[in-house]
Amino acid sequence: MYGVRVRTLDQRGQAPRRLRLASYAAGIAVFALAILPPIEQLGKELFLFHMLQHVLLGDLAPLLVVLGLTGPVLRPVLAVRTLDRLRVLAHPLVALPLWALNLYVWHIPALYEAAVRHSAVHALEHLTFFTAGALMWAAVVEVLPGPEWFGTGWKLGYVVVVRALETVLANVFLWSGTVFYGVYVRETQRWGISPLEDQGHAGTIMMAEGGAVTLAALAWLFLRLAREGELRQQLLEEGVDPRAARRAVRYGRGEDLRPAR
Repeated sequence: MYGVRVRTLDQRGQAPRRLRLASYAAGIAVFALAILPPIEQLGKELFLFHMLQHVLLGDLAPLLVVLGLTGPVLRPVLAVRTLDRLRVLAHPLVALPLWALNLYVWHIPALYEAAVRHSAVHALEHLTFFTAGALMWAAVVEVLPGPEWFGTGWKLGYVVVVRALETVLANVFLWSGTVFYGVYVRETQRWGISPLEDQGHAGTIMMAEGGAVTLAALAWLFLRLAREGELRQQLLEEGVDPRAARRAVRYGRGEDLRPAR
């Protein structure tokens, strides 16, 4: 569907940039890597590999996929009234709680072990991780315009909160001294590591992947914040109305307000 839509847009001269196409393809590749052998099979044997699945499916893959989307690409989907109403799920005050709830609920031992033992529950777990991750990142990337107040400064705080919530859970796995998921006990013995070591490695993976993605996101947002501040000041010096300048810069249309030279 994505390929068909991109070809249609290409014929109209509106195709996404190649970097977006590459990002979308990379997101699909990461998704496939997470759900195919060997990671899929190893995820049933060791917590650390199941955690690797989760960070790929719930964080990296959705980020790459969302970066590959544009408003014109999504237009046919949003033309369906029922689906268009779902845009509210990408609002930052909706997406963040949904993401956090999904993350913590699935790590309740009873649900987590059910996902390991039953393929249908496992598929549902992966689907909700990807969906929640995509909504969470959609609020930051803003394929579709978000609320005016949610500018780059707020997005910086949003990303910090996301990672803080994930870091709390990762530290529980690292330092609790309690094995939460008995489903892995027998398999860890076969691999020659203790259940606590397996759990600690899982926490480390969560923190390492999250930290890397967060550093990249914060660097991008800080650079964007600096560019926006400079452009906004230039517009004010050129006599543009402050409210109009602020709004235009917020939505990436600041250059359109610059007087023709």
